[in-house]
Amino acid sequence: MTDSLSKSLYCSGVQCPKMLWLKKHRPELFDESVMNQAVLDTGSEVGDLAMGLFGDFTEVPYGELSGMIRETERLLAAGERIIAEASFSCDGLFCSVDILQNNGGGEVELYEVKSSTSVHEIHYHDVAYQMFVLEELGFRVSRACLVHINREYVRGKELEIEKLFAVEDLTDTVRQMQQAVAERVIFLKDCIRDSEEPARDLGPFCFDPYECGFWKHCTEDLPEPNVFQLSGMQKRTMFKNYWQGIISFEDLLREAKLNAGQEMQIEYELEDLPDHIEADGIRKFLEGLSYPLYFLDFESFQPAVPLYENARPYDQIVFQYSLHYYEEEGGPLLHKEYLAMPGGDPRRELAEQLCRDIPAGVCTIAYNMAFEKGRIKELAGLYPDLRDPLMDIHDGITDLMEPFRKKLYYTKAMQGSYSIKYVLPALFPEDPALDYHNLEGVHNGGEASAAFAAMAKMGPEELAACRENLLKYCGLDTFAMVRVLEKLREKAG
Repeated sequence: MTDSLSKSLYCSGVQCPKMLWLKKHRPELFDESVMNQAVLDTGSEVGDLAMGLFGDFTEVPYGELSGMIRETERLLAAGERIIAEASFSCDGLFCSVDILQNNGGGEVELYEVKSSTSVHEIHYHDVAYQMFVLEELGFRVSRACLVHINREYVRGKELEIEKLFAVEDLTDTVRQMQQAVAERVIFLKDCIRDSEEPARDLGPFCFDPYECGFWKHCTEDLPEPNVFQLSGMQKRTMFKNYWQGIISFEDLLREAKLNAGQEMQIEYELEDLPDHIEADGIRKFLEGLSYPLYFLDFESFQPAVPLYENARPYDQIVFQYSLHYYEEEGGPLLHKEYLAMPGGDPRRELAEQLCRDIPAGVCTIAYNMAFEKGRIKELAGLYPDLRDPLMDIHDGITDLMEPFRKKLYYTKAMQGSYSIKYVLPALFPEDPALDYHNLEGVHNGGEASAAFAAMAKMGPEELAACRENLLKYCGLDTFAMVRVLEKLREKAG
């Protein structure tokens, strides 16, 4: 087993040496579900764009490690000023510098690029490690910086990358960390060489700065269910209970400070209790609804690099909605929808269509309405001429989540949550028409966002199939709300 360290492995070791050991010795235990492909794709996109931040550059092609190092040496010897993905190795330590500025005479500046909107603690360790490797090789690092997204940047007609990115000088701080880096490198190499898995208890570092893919492995001996499966409890409180030996649901019920919802979850988990239904409370909620009755769901994506004028990095860009609706009580269920074509800014057209599709003064239902209301308010601010009809829709929205948040209707299968991801299968466990797993291509909001972002590069056939998948997914979101409301009416008698 090699004791070599890349900067990503080094940062894993900073977070948890046991995580590093498992990555080296037991990689098959890693749970890939913690890896968010959209986040990885965003990082690649931001990194590629930032390469041009300081003018013309030469990129070291990704490939076999020794070849990348040789190409870097060649470019440095040739006096190339800006080198992207400059790669170095020293005594089993490897790093690729996102942007290296070659000042000549062995003096360099390094710039690490992140798609975050601020500097986080782990970024200091990342940059400090790169400085350590370069200076071990004899370079003088005169400047070590982090390049990140400037959240306050508002795009004009053209993208201005010098305004999109903020450059934070970390030189003084990471230079003070060099002795600690040297000591940690020795410690982590010893850790890797150890044949025994390190003994380390659970802690907040299991989720910070990144969710660990070995969580299932490290918690396999805990009782089921346990404190980490309790809904609505903050992570720090979970760990506080865990460290005090309050781990099982029985322990929690006896010794922990719980709210009413958490007590309900535990009691339903430990006992075979019938569904909890507060019919009077549900009826009061239902009395607040009126006809025409509309069910609204938005889909959005958050490009790190703003694609449209008057957009900021990571703005929620709504590109799709579904509307199921009843014009009158007892009338047929009708449906309207909107899905933008790729390439242009979808916001104006979507806002106009939404105002046409939802009449003034009607009752509109959303699930977790804060999202829909937030997007509508943003559109109203962006398009003052549409403000009145948009805010009429905004003010007429009712949240279907409310009866479940208040635990007016609760079953064991909801596992303490009022998220639609738990509520829907709990209410309709045997209905294939309400099972998102039966959809093609798009099964959740993250996949919907990724699908729309990818549509601009699709050919006609693939684009048509993708659009069909998106329409079916978003349509199921509002149809599911229709069925949930029917279930509430049934349970309220």
